[in-house]
Parts: sequence; C-alpha cells; structure tokens
Amino acid sequence: MKYYLIVGEASGDLHASRLMRALKQEDSQAEFRFYGGDLMAAEGGEMVMHYRHLAYMGFVPVLLHLPVILSNMRRCKRDIMTWKPDAVILVDYPGFNLKIARYVKSHSAIPVYYYIAPKIWAWKEYRIKQIKRDVDELFSILPFEVAFFEGKHGFPIHYVGNPTADEVHEFLTKPREASLSPTGKPIIALLAGSRRQEIKDNLPAMIEAAAPFADRYELVAAGAPGIEKSYYQQFTNNTTGKNGQHIPVSVVFGQTYPLLSEATAALVTSGTATLETALFGVPQVVCYKTPLPHLISFLRRHLIKVPFISLVNLIAGKEVVPELVADTFSVAHIRQQLTAILPGGNKRQEMTEGYNELKQAIGKTGAPHQAARLMAGLLKPSEQAS
Repeated sequence: MKYYLIVGEASGDLHASRLMRALKQEDSQAEFRFYGGDLMAAEGGEMVMHYRHLAYMGFVPVLLHLPVILSNMRRCKRDIMTWKPDAVILVDYPGFNLKIARYVKSHSAIPVYYYIAPKIWAWKEYRIKQIKRDVDELFSILPFEVAFFEGKHGFPIHYVGNPTADEVHEFLTKPREASLSPTGKPIIALLAGSRRQEIKDNLPAMIEAAAPFADRYELVAAGAPGIEKSYYQQFTNNTTGKNGQHIPVSVVFGQTYPLLSEATAALVTSGTATLETALFGVPQVVCYKTPLPHLISFLRRHLIKVPFISLVNLIAGKEVVPELVADTFSVAHIRQQLTAILPGGNKRQEMTEGYNELKQAIGKTGAPHQAARLMAGLLKPSEQAS
C-alpha cells in the first residue's frame, strides 16, 4: 500500500516516524511519501518537503508567510493527486491538514486518516463539522477525547494509547549515557518550547526564576530542533545573579530524554513536553507567557472549553502540576512553585502520586502499532477477515 503522510512540526515527525515503522511491520509492501522531517526520512520513502518550511506560529508570522504557505499547500494537493496513495495520513497540524483533507475528499476517493486528533476540544470546536465531513477515521492518543468526539459529537474514533508513553518507556529500557551536568550537580531542566517566539517569551523568565538555585543545581536547557545554538546564547550568555555573578546555563540539543532522565525538577512550556516530563517522573512547573495576559486570562475563562492547558492535567482530570499562564506568569510565581517541587518542597510527593494516576489514565501501550494495525486492516478488509 502507498501511504502519504503530512506533519507540520518536530513532534509530528517523531510520532509519524514511529507509525511508519509500525506500518512496515503490518504491510510489507508499504511505500511512503510525505511532508515531514528527518526521523521520517530515516524510515524510508520520499520526502516532498521538510516541515520546517511549514511551521509558522501566530497571526503575524502566518500572514507574512501566507504566499509561501499557500504555495506549499497547492504543491501538496497536486502531489497527492499525482501519486495516488491508498491512504492519506494527517498528523496533528490542523490549520494545514484539514484543508488538505477537504481537498482530498472533494477530488478523490482516497481515504483520509487522522493520527493524533486535532485539539478542537480546547479551541475551534466548530471544526468538528469539517472532521465529520472530510476525515474517514480518527485515531486519538488522549483518553478523554473519546468522550468528546463520541459522547458529545457522535463521531466514532479509535483510542490507540499515547505514543509518548511508548517513547519514554523505550528510552528507559536503554543503558544510560554520561551525565549532562558539566559540574556533577543535580539538574534543573528548562524546556522553553520548540518555536523561537516561545523560547524568547519563556526562557529568560525560567532562567531568572531558577537563578537562586544555581549554586546547588546545574541549569540545563533543552534545545529545540531547527533552532541554532546562537539563538539560545542571547538569553544564556547575559544571565546574572543578585551578586552580579554570571549564571551558567547549558544548552543541549537532541537530548531531551537524557536530560529529563537526570533532572531533579523542570520548568516546562506547555505542550507534549509536559507529558514527557511527567512520564519521566520529574516534578515540574508549567510556564507559558502570553501577550495581553489579562485579556488572555479572560478569554480562557469565557471562551476556551477546558480548564487546563497542560496535557498532564487534562488527562488526569485535575490539577497535578501548577500552570502559570497569562496573568499568573511571573518570575516570582515560577520561583515559588519551583521551590515547592525541589527536594524537601511541600508539593513534590503529591505531584509524584499524581503522576501515577496519570499513567493509569493513559492505559494501553503500543500506540503506533495499534494505529498501524487498524489502518492496514481498514485498507485490507478481506485479509483482516481471514
């Protein structure tokens, strides 16, 4: 079978690469063509375009790059129609992918599978109409999405487990490498996001909040794929403590899991990283700076449909980790919460217990294999029946 996959960012590249690997096990004749990244390329097939040419965040960047985005979309549509895959597999990235789904459904009989459902339960719930119309099968990695899609909207989906849980488990079974701490001190990990604006907004405050602990802990930031080291240096080279001494901050690339496996605590920008941090059992503070913080807080209370922004709290259904967002985001608040989760802090044990409940909520493992088995079976119903 021929599979056309589309991802728009680094996390999608990771999840799609694992899905491709699983599809090859289910379908020995699997062929791939994709908009994706280096991890997908390592699994084989042909990359049409790298996701770095698609990943624009925020109204202004999207507006400025609109001609490029539209050109990439036209190219993708033409390429799908020319290659004629047996299935199109969309991975998250709904702004782009739902438009591709609409085109494919209106111009062909190619089935559209969506792996990692769009998070419309948080924002833009009206997109359920597009999903019902243009997506043949939806594969969810978040357990609470079953009640949302099936219970609230009557749209059957497949909950296949969470691939992040598989990826963390796989890493933990491997031998550990050398420490990432240059001094041998315990580590406070700083995960400030995967996009430039997120890093610019969050990393300086994270460093300032953690600075008083730099005499006892090593501060280590996780570098995002596609972001050059020099971009981080503008934030890490000029950090000083109260006495004017330089606060050293290391930046490591491609080593987020090794970093979390060593970390004593972490400051994390919301996203998949919050779930990864929890699955490693690392106490964390979720930090997300926004423009117009009071307005954003108002909108969260009155327009956004969910009570939390972190995957940890959403899956657990309660506040397991503190979320400092919009008008609660400040250096003082981050430092206060960090103090509470470091060894001896009054929230560290409680958070660890909450992580155990989170793992139970996630449930089944083997998400890529579950999804691949379902997809291959849907495309080969006669073989599945036999």
